[in-house]
Amino acid sequence: MQTTQYLSKILNELTSSPDLISDEDAEALVQGILESKKVFVAGAGRSGFMAKSFAMRMMHMGIDAHVIGETVTPGYETGDILIIGSGSGETKSLVSMAEKAKSIGGTIAAITIFPESTIGQMADIIVKLPGSPKDQSEGDYKTIQPMGSLFEQTLLLFYDAIILRFMEKKGLDTNKMYGKHANLE
Repeated sequence: MQTTQYLSKILNELTSSPDLISDEDAEALVQGILESKKVFVAGAGRSGFMAKSFAMRMMHMGIDAHVIGETVTPGYETGDILIIGSGSGETKSLVSMAEKAKSIGGTIAAITIFPESTIGQMADIIVKLPGSPKDQSEGDYKTIQPMGSLFEQTLLLFYDAIILRFMEKKGLDTNKMYGKHANLE
């Protein structure tokens, strides 16, 4: 099979993803962000990269957004939201983070393949995304892609869709956001 044929198959998988995501759950996440003082994002590996891109776009919108683990990340407090992207919902470092956030009393949002996971059970807001876990013998969604690729790709696109919804609710456009773009590059 040619590379472009694989690309076509990947895009077909991504095209069917929105039908498998609850609008109600997505809207609960948007509302959770709107109601929070500060937004914290976390994820491990590639999911962590997706979280960083999400935090960057939220910063462009004027949201007080932070990536867990960065040296300039402030403390998490009641009234804040922690958004964890984890396909399995079982990554030990993220479970520990969710437990700590739960003890502080802020809101926890889990974006995962498995809502019944440890992180999912602690979450106040759960958004189930399609995908197959790294160990593809688990889960009920089959993909041609290796490991967690479909989840990670869908996660990035889902985060971008959340940004668009937030822009709509707040009356923002790309020109207003560009004013907050890095300018020392």
